[in-house]
Amino acid sequence: MKKIGIIGSGMVGKVLASGFIKYGYEVMIGTSDVSKLNDWKSKEAKGIVGSMEEAAAFGDLIVLAVKGSAAEKVLNLIQNNINGKTIIDTTNPISETAPPKNGVLQYFTSMNESLMEILQKKFPSANFVKSFNSVGNTFMVDPKFPDGKPTMFICGNNADARKEVTAILEQFGWETCDMGTAEAAGPIESLCALWCIPGFINNNWMHAFKLMKM
Repeated sequence: MKKIGIIGSGMVGKVLASGFIKYGYEVMIGTSDVSKLNDWKSKEAKGIVGSMEEAAAFGDLIVLAVKGSAAEKVLNLIQNNINGKTIIDTTNPISETAPPKNGVLQYFTSMNESLMEILQKKFPSANFVKSFNSVGNTFMVDPKFPDGKPTMFICGNNADARKEVTAILEQFGWETCDMGTAEAAGPIESLCALWCIPGFINNNWMHAFKLMKM
């Protein structure tokens, strides 16, 4: 069982860290402020807390769970410990200066270049896989819906890394739709904005996507 390094101490990082622990992985969450994780550590006795650099070094697989606007800065900080590793990229390029318009999130990227593509180009030695970016943290682990398993869309340039993430998603109760290489990250990141619209307009956040097949 691989060791997991979670980069980021927000709700996404904590929920996924607890999910990995539930399924038997060794987990370290890396943060710039260890005190932010006191409550989580009291609930997850098996979890380890350290700096971002320590978590990146600890993990055989890394989960990037920070704000999209901070992703490049954080990766610069841990870049010596990401070579050859799969990085589950949960980030979205959400603007911190432009508020949603009629429920639609504003992004700082263009329609033709995703945040994950930018990160993959700047850190080519790592194997980024976009995942967990288009659903609320409530449903990230063991999602239960009346219509069955929801679909998680993933992409990344390395096929083995995508298979690795697919296996994790299956453990976590998801159906996976592999959309291929990093060019698919733009449409997948756009799903976050689509997922949020019912929440902003109707305060309804209890949903996920499902791909119907013939």
